[in-house]
Amino acid sequence: MGTLKTEPARTRLDLLAPPVAAALQDWPAEAPVDVDDVLVAPIDADLADTAAFCEAYGVGLEESANCVVVAGKRGGEIRYAACVVLATTRADVNGVVRKLLDVRKASFAPMAEAVESSGMEYGGITPIGLPADWPVLVDSRVIATPHVIIGSGVRHSKIALPGPALGALPGARVVEDLARPA
Repeated sequence: MGTLKTEPARTRLDLLAPPVAAALQDWPAEAPVDVDDVLVAPIDADLADTAAFCEAYGVGLEESANCVVVAGKRGGEIRYAACVVLATTRADVNGVVRKLLDVRKASFAPMAEAVESSGMEYGGITPIGLPADWPVLVDSRVIATPHVIIGSGVRHSKIALPGPALGALPGARVVEDLARPA
């Protein structure tokens, strides 16, 4: 995990967005990953974007995951989904994601909508603590990664956790080839 100084996330709720902190407080005891295996590390908020973060903290792109919010309309209803992919890949928004959302066209949700709907900061959105009605689509490569680094809901920290934990989140669905190589 590079040079990150991690500690159990539930002991540093000040480093998390409120919805993320709430999700960790309600972490199910029967979850396949113990809540104490979800770690957090403070970072420089100016280095939160993936490439800058990985370079500054010595984290490989192959162990860094991104969570992107995608939106599409069907019958006047906006449907959101969170897509979790490794930084070495890009979500197949208008192929796989569009079909899974059952919409004609899917695109990245506008920044203001993603921030308001998630309760998290842009550039720090994470699948932990998202609205319960959003599907969390997790690329199968993510859960095959022993440990991944992902946003914490804010730009001034990152979460580190076992990749398989992301596939076990509420509303999560592991999808083969959700992403394509970057």
